[in-house]
Amino acid sequence: MAENNQANIAVVGATGAVGEKIVNILEDKDFPVGELKLLSSKRSAGKKVMFNNQELTVEEAEPESFNNIDVALFSAGGSVSKKLAPEAVKRGAVVVDNTSAYRMDENVPLVVPEVNASDLQSHNGIIANPNCSTIQMVAALKPIKEAFGLERVIVSTYQAVSGAGNEANDELENQTRQYLNNEEMTAELLPVKGDEKHYPIAFNALPQIDVFQENGYTFEEMKMINESKKILHAHNLPVAATCVRLPFFTSHAESVYVDVEKGGLNVEDIWNVLREADGVTLQDDPSTQTYPTPLSATNKEDVFVGRVRKDLDHDKGFHLWVVSDNLIKGAAWNTIQIAEHLIENKWL
Repeated sequence: MAENNQANIAVVGATGAVGEKIVNILEDKDFPVGELKLLSSKRSAGKKVMFNNQELTVEEAEPESFNNIDVALFSAGGSVSKKLAPEAVKRGAVVVDNTSAYRMDENVPLVVPEVNASDLQSHNGIIANPNCSTIQMVAALKPIKEAFGLERVIVSTYQAVSGAGNEANDELENQTRQYLNNEEMTAELLPVKGDEKHYPIAFNALPQIDVFQENGYTFEEMKMINESKKILHAHNLPVAATCVRLPFFTSHAESVYVDVEKGGLNVEDIWNVLREADGVTLQDDPSTQTYPTPLSATNKEDVFVGRVRKDLDHDKGFHLWVVSDNLIKGAAWNTIQIAEHLIENKWL
């Protein structure tokens, strides 16, 4: 550890959409950083980044980059994490990985601090940050599960293009311009860069996020299903997901249906537990049209919940509208919260 309870931090993928947010939050939160090392691909190495009034040079990520590093925050793609995370651990760092590389590894904790922070104690050097759409849903579900039990979850997502990176933001901008100028829209990235077909996202909705699996669900949908069960310690909980990309830049929204175990509840019962939940803000007043939106949640740390309704046909059924900034709570802030818990509890 660096002196005075400070930690030497490495950010891998420092020039990407999430990496940039991580660096900004470390500075804004006055995180106890001893040395900060910014790492990237060879292509981005050499870029200059300001941090705490100091100009830092981004370096190419190599195994030796992690010498004398306490916590390494990875957000550079699964292949990079697979290659370099073990090297970082070998050199004494604890890795918080923001990719899907280790999420379902039974030896790797998958953590949303407001939900299952105690799982951090069992880490073996690598901790996984969940998928952005999973994080906000389980943050809203945890207090409901604790108070009333959960029997079933069905979620439909409305996800921002920034979930696919800075390139996707650029593609949305370009296509919007083309559409408004009556030009043909060029699509080269979404729904999945490596897939055969690409569709415009501007003025459109794409019911595919990530590649299709053999069961007809996309990888994003399976992430939500499997990760939710792991985080909530509810491996037999039925979860179904449909994930859709929409043409806005930031914050994911979700329509979530739950069946609770306890009968005879009303909306106020759900409101009461959400009001007390860590990291959750209730914004729900139909009389004043109060509810969260992607724009209102942008650049905020909390998960916002509104439109809570009791199902009209099922006594134990409730509907919720859940919104959160996918780059903040859905990625960078959750990653940093994990690092904070590790340092504060001396779990490094």
